[in-house]
Amino acid sequence: MNEKEVKVLIFCINNEYYATDIMEVERILGYETPTQLPDSPDFIKGVINYEGNILPIMSLAKKFGLPSGEIKDETKIIIAKQEKNKIGIIVDVVSEVCDVKVENIEEAPEIVAGISKRYIKGLIKINKKIIIFLNLATILTSEEKELILR
Repeated sequence: MNEKEVKVLIFCINNEYYATDIMEVERILGYETPTQLPDSPDFIKGVINYEGNILPIMSLAKKFGLPSGEIKDETKIIIAKQEKNKIGIIVDVVSEVCDVKVENIEEAPEIVAGISKRYIKGLIKINKKIIIFLNLATILTSEEKELILR
């Protein structure tokens, strides 16, 4: 019997583990300090030049109302792709890529660690850890996209 699996990228923000479908990730970059933009939402740290294009960089910690970790050597920027748009997401540590059986993904309760269900595909149980499976495509509302992805 063929087990259905998803390949996920696991990363850490504030010592919490999160995962995203690897299909939503284009690349992982080392951290570079973004150029700040005036009038942008507070979870947008600024922009960087990525392959000749302006790429907005967001702090998921800020977006979720968590304290932002300090920038360290392990800090990375995950380039998430959504339709035609791309956005960079700051994470403290990129942990690993792994295959997760669909049966190990549970539906999330309405709210998890202060994060609305809108952003969550489910909870993954691996090795006694619970990993929040994020839906990166829904992280930005259309209003937020218009503010930053001009």
